[in-house]
Amino acid sequence: MDFLTAGDGWFARLWFERGLAGLYAVAFLSALRQFPALLGERGLLPVPEFLRHHRFREAPSLFHWRYGDGWFRVVAGTGLMLAVAMALGAFASSPLGVGTMVWLALYFLYLSIVNVGQAFYRFGWESMILEAGFFAAFLGPTWMEPSMLPSLILRWMLFRVEVGAGLIKLRVGGVWLDRTALYFHHETQPLPNPLSRGFHRLPRWMLRGGVGFSHAVQVAVPFGLFLPQPVAGIAAALIIVHQLLLIVAGNYAWLNWLTVVLAFVALPDGWLAAVTPAAPPAALAPRPLAWEIGLLGVTAGTVWLSIAPGRNLCSKRQRMNFCWNRWHLVNAYGAFGSVTQRRHEIVIEGTRAEVAGDAAAEWLAYEFKGKPGRPDRTPPLVAPYHLRLDWLMWFLPFSVRETPRGIVVMREERWFRALIDKLLEGDRAVSRLLRSDPFSDDPPNFVRARYFHYRFTTPSERRETGAVWKRTCLGDYLPPTRLRSRK
Repeated sequence: MDFLTAGDGWFARLWFERGLAGLYAVAFLSALRQFPALLGERGLLPVPEFLRHHRFREAPSLFHWRYGDGWFRVVAGTGLMLAVAMALGAFASSPLGVGTMVWLALYFLYLSIVNVGQAFYRFGWESMILEAGFFAAFLGPTWMEPSMLPSLILRWMLFRVEVGAGLIKLRVGGVWLDRTALYFHHETQPLPNPLSRGFHRLPRWMLRGGVGFSHAVQVAVPFGLFLPQPVAGIAAALIIVHQLLLIVAGNYAWLNWLTVVLAFVALPDGWLAAVTPAAPPAALAPRPLAWEIGLLGVTAGTVWLSIAPGRNLCSKRQRMNFCWNRWHLVNAYGAFGSVTQRRHEIVIEGTRAEVAGDAAAEWLAYEFKGKPGRPDRTPPLVAPYHLRLDWLMWFLPFSVRETPRGIVVMREERWFRALIDKLLEGDRAVSRLLRSDPFSDDPPNFVRARYFHYRFTTPSERRETGAVWKRTCLGDYLPPTRLRSRK
């Protein structure tokens, strides 16, 4: 039985490698632009402090050798250049083993970043891109016959991504079982995009149908990935369509794009050849015996590592986005199982008033690049780029409990308190992570964080006010605060 494609898998390999390399480039670019401010020597969660409490065997990383913001830029910059080169096909026809070494270098460079990234790198797509990059190393160069083994391993990864996401929704139940989840999802997702409000306003029957389509694609369709063509290709195509719908409706960094790229390995060569300007050599070289033995070893290791995530898929206490090993290989994936039905946002404001309680004090808001802030601002399109600070800001309201007397913050995040201190100091590196800083020329005397309920405006409200959001302040998440040195 031929599990590859109607052809030989050459085009599927090409599309997968180029797409994955492009996503690695985005990941390294995101790190270059944000990591020093978030995790650098003077960051919110400094890496040097983390390394003092963790050994290499707990968190493998180049930075155990040394860490400095300059050295970090060398690591991330090298990864970016290698990823761009791979995306352009620079190593596609190089001697056997060269492409493998480049992919493994990309994997380990990014692993070095993820393993010291703490709260800012605890997202499922970090492990996903690492796992995909590791197994891409065994696909082989373009002049050699592709093997079915790496293709099956990558399909198994795609299967876990999709089925994990589907089962967690069914196990959580609630709005997923009664198919009303999309009544809320587009409004309450982490970072809406310009089309999210339109999707939120779709007829209810379409939104209910969308949930049914999601269940079918994520729970039933992935089994077709392991069947002969064209069934595997049809399954992959349905997964791609589903992911493209998620892409146009929200900003989930490279999660959806990576899932699309993974689905390429199951598409028939005949389909991809029709839209690919490149063509395989007239004759592909056979795989050397040593290469075949190596592939068998990788496959055996994958089977062994698959025991835990396989059991997890069958467990009533299913974990999502969970790593069983520090190398981020063969783990559990899955999107958010629960859907919040009300959107809450933390809005940070500052003032130069000498007394925080002064009724005449002018409080000005800091605007983030992706997360909702000003009601009249249309949410931007940022994916596959990952705005890490914006994402963590979305999680903050989950630590708030609303009571008849007001709101109660159950847990304060260390990185958030550090952010407030940086804003009070007028830290330029942190300021560059924001869309606008009203105190860029001179830091404020006080900063506070307010807790708001946000909802999309109705069509009539949009016509009257031009606003995208309607918001209501429910209290202070953080009361007016100043630097300790100023107290």
